[in-house]
Parts: sequence; C-alpha cells; structure tokens
Amino acid sequence: MLKTIVFATHNPHKLEEVRSMLPRGIHLKSLEDIGCHEPIPETGETLEENALIKAAYVSQTYGLDCFADDTGLEVEALNGAPGVFSARYAGPDADARANMAKLLGALQGEGHRKARFRTVIALILDGRTHMFEGVVQGEILSRAEGTEGFGYDPLFRPEGSDRSFARYTMEEKNAVSHRGRAFRKLEAFLRKAL
Repeated sequence: MLKTIVFATHNPHKLEEVRSMLPRGIHLKSLEDIGCHEPIPETGETLEENALIKAAYVSQTYGLDCFADDTGLEVEALNGAPGVFSARYAGPDADARANMAKLLGALQGEGHRKARFRTVIALILDGRTHMFEGVVQGEILSRAEGTEGFGYDPLFRPEGSDRSFARYTMEEKNAVSHRGRAFRKLEAFLRKAL
C-alpha cells in the first residue's frame, strides 16, 4: 500500500528531483497537490526552526505526514550570514542576482572566504518528528562563474573542486551537494521506516 507524504514545496522541479530519490511505496505530494496555496510563514531564527514550522503547519492543518526543508549559505567571515536569511539577504523581494551582489559587497577585500551550504529537513511521520542535515564545505569566489543551478551557486566552489556549483550538471551537483546529502539521509530513514 502506498504511503502518502507531502513535501512542503511549490517548486515542481524540486518535487521531481526528490521524487526520483525516494523509495517505492511513497506517494509524494506537493503543496499544490493538497490545495495548500497560502504562503507558510518562515518566522524561525534557524534553518531547523523554519523546516519544522513548514512541516508542522501541513501536518496540523491537513492531517498528513510531511517533510520540509530549509537551506542557507553560511559564510565564516560574516559570522554565518546570510544563513537563515539567504533567500532574502538583499531584501524581501530580492532575486539571486541582488543577493549575490550584496554578498560580494560584504566580502570585498576579505581574504577569508570559507563558507558552507547547509540543508535541514524536518519530517513529521506518524506524529513523530525527525531531523536530517546535509552540509558541503567550500568557499565564496570573487566573481560569479557558470550558468547552471540557482541562488548562490555561481559564487560557491565546493571544497576539492575547481568549479563553482553553477558549472556542475544537476546530476553532478546532487551527488555532492548539501541538499543531496540531506535527502539521502531522509531516503535511508524512510526505507527502514516504511
């Protein structure tokens, strides 16, 4: 029998990417699929809190098992910023270009450019909460490189690589990325739990 789990996202590309990673026996639905069109406020001060807020909202409002993720870029020289505010670093309506410009401005003249991408997933399954984390270490480049990916990918070069994430194919990125690592932990958990 199929187990229905909601992924708290409106992004169809993200949904398909995750659907391909999950074990058989799971019927994965998006927020669109369950009729949740309202924005879920992300009022947490950490990635963990935001992921849990989104999963709990769906679980409590719709009575369905759910998982949600939140991702942030944490730059050492900026004391972990932009972190939980990564998507709105340059303002609530900012796009990726504006966020990258603000980040480069904040790091101008800074030699220490170590950073990490971190994804946290909160899963509420049968009334119990489970958390998963994926991290990739790297550094912030002095200028954007590449056209693939999204967000800060053109500025982030993972440790041990000579390319920014924006010069990786989706398959290459999923194999090493923070999101891929977190979702593989979720997948392994679900394979045992279901």
